[in-house]
Amino acid sequence: MLDIRFVRENPEVVKQNIRNKFQDAKLPLVDEVIELDAQARAAQKEADDLRASRNKLSKQIGMLMGQKKFDEANAVKEQVTQNAARLAELEKSEAELAEKVKKIMMVIPNIIDPSVPIGKDDSENVEVERFGEPVVPDYEIPYHTDIMESFGGIDLDSAHRVAGNGFYYLIGDIARLHSAVITYARDFMINRGFTYCIPPFMIRSAVVDGVMSFAEMDSMMYKIEGEDLYLIGTSEHSMIGRFIDQILDESKLPQTLTSYSPCFRKEKGAHGLEERGVYRIHQFEKQEMIVVCKPEDSNYWYDKLWQNTVDLFRSMDIPVRTLACCSGDLADLKVKSLDVEAWSPRQKKYFEVGSCSNLGEAQARRLRIRIRGEKGTYLPHTLNNTVVAPPRMLIAFLENNLQADGTVKIPDVLQPYMGGTKLLVPNK
Repeated sequence: MLDIRFVRENPEVVKQNIRNKFQDAKLPLVDEVIELDAQARAAQKEADDLRASRNKLSKQIGMLMGQKKFDEANAVKEQVTQNAARLAELEKSEAELAEKVKKIMMVIPNIIDPSVPIGKDDSENVEVERFGEPVVPDYEIPYHTDIMESFGGIDLDSAHRVAGNGFYYLIGDIARLHSAVITYARDFMINRGFTYCIPPFMIRSAVVDGVMSFAEMDSMMYKIEGEDLYLIGTSEHSMIGRFIDQILDESKLPQTLTSYSPCFRKEKGAHGLEERGVYRIHQFEKQEMIVVCKPEDSNYWYDKLWQNTVDLFRSMDIPVRTLACCSGDLADLKVKSLDVEAWSPRQKKYFEVGSCSNLGEAQARRLRIRIRGEKGTYLPHTLNNTVVAPPRMLIAFLENNLQADGTVKIPDVLQPYMGGTKLLVPNK
């Protein structure tokens, strides 16, 4: 969310940013919110003047009563009564206008970074760099659920009967591999200086409003019936929410945290052939990284975050690439975002396994998170990035480590988390 003063002073910049995000329907909101803000400030000024006048008139009444000028005192009292009625009207108007301004400001998108490529949707994202050599073996790579089934490692039919589409049972070696990857990712981030956290898996609506746009909330979040609680779609929501209404000491920055959680998502919309199985699902687990830092340090941490994910995947022999998300692919709160994609030798192309985002001041402003420093208080920047999110990550792992005989090799870094196992052997 932008600062209303910025919108007031830079309306054309805000409008051009909306155009760059191909959201022209929102252009009238800029003039509308500026007008509402002007009305709100005028109401506030009149209310402040009436409050000051009330204090002055109250003293005047006391003086007149002391001088036994009762008629004059009564006239002043009448004026105070009229002023009080008007003040009540203004206070009601202030509250209504403030709510209207907030509602619109929550919809106007954040100002994107100059480095963000301009484009309408994810088809216009721009490749930045490749890491590792993508290989297409001379033997067939089966679909990921077929690989898992060869180890007796997945049961989608039972999950469908128990919970419906978008759920799964992982079993045996595949389930162990899933947990091994999560645990390895946790230790990987701890070794890079991040503090490990396990957050609440449900958050209140005030936190939801603070961490994501309304469009994201509608398409992602599950609401708990009869409660002011939502299941988290990612632990970033809960982790950033931890700082709501807090004033943090500047000396404690940056806050560098890595968190584990299950994640729950509606995943609305039609899903294609490649999104069957465990690619796009309603429940999964994830290791996340979160940073709260000074504004001048956010670009440094942005680069550190995505590099962590690249390094993690490369340590498991998985080729990856990075893509700069274009303007039309950015959620409204984001300043910039970079996707990490893993190589799929079966599809002969890359697919998304993580996303690194810099949200600038947006979440901090919505959640009223402030920093106290030598020069006063200010808003921090917040950033987040996926460390690893199996089971989607398992697709990349299995495809890239599958051998011609159907076995799956376990990279050296993962073997301690698999009880020393070096090779998974199919039982089908």
